[in-house]
Amino acid sequence: MTVDPNAATQSWPSPEPRRGPNPARYLIPALVAAAVAVALGAYGKVHDPAGTAFNLAGFSSTGAVKSWLATAAFFFALVQLVSALMVYGKLPGPSWSSTLHRWSGRVAFLLAVPVAVHCLYALGFQSYESRVLWHSLFGCFFFGVFSAKMLLLRWERLPGWLLPIVGGLVFTALTILWLTSALWFFRTFGVTT
Repeated sequence: MTVDPNAATQSWPSPEPRRGPNPARYLIPALVAAAVAVALGAYGKVHDPAGTAFNLAGFSSTGAVKSWLATAAFFFALVQLVSALMVYGKLPGPSWSSTLHRWSGRVAFLLAVPVAVHCLYALGFQSYESRVLWHSLFGCFFFGVFSAKMLLLRWERLPGWLLPIVGGLVFTALTILWLTSALWFFRTFGVTT
């Protein structure tokens, strides 16, 4: 058998057309989100509530501390929402909108962590009334979907719709948490410190 060195080369099998990223890779953040949410819920359910975890000088109760921290976190989440709309061109905004978005998210998260630690350690996962059950469920969901968003931020070639949807889920969960906790506290006990 002889080989013609001038013959056109043929690739076998023919190369497949280039496709976008495999959608199955988005299962990783979804599984991490589910694992975080379930782990927090399970810990909150089996943990024997301590009753209290912290109190800050100047506040009348841990409920007041949590409500004000949650309100501050919710305020920064609103800043996140507006700055995200600026980043995506839905609202006019300054050139530093993306920096505002990143830092308001960091501050909102840092304010939410002590509230969550107190809820988990002092109260656990509760279900004695619907408001408390929804609050417990959305607390676990919030940290799960937040974990997924943080993973997705590091990935390249995401579909343009994915981060806004996941960010919207984070915002929605935090809003429901605020409504079922801080707003309820202020309406029940008054706006106190």
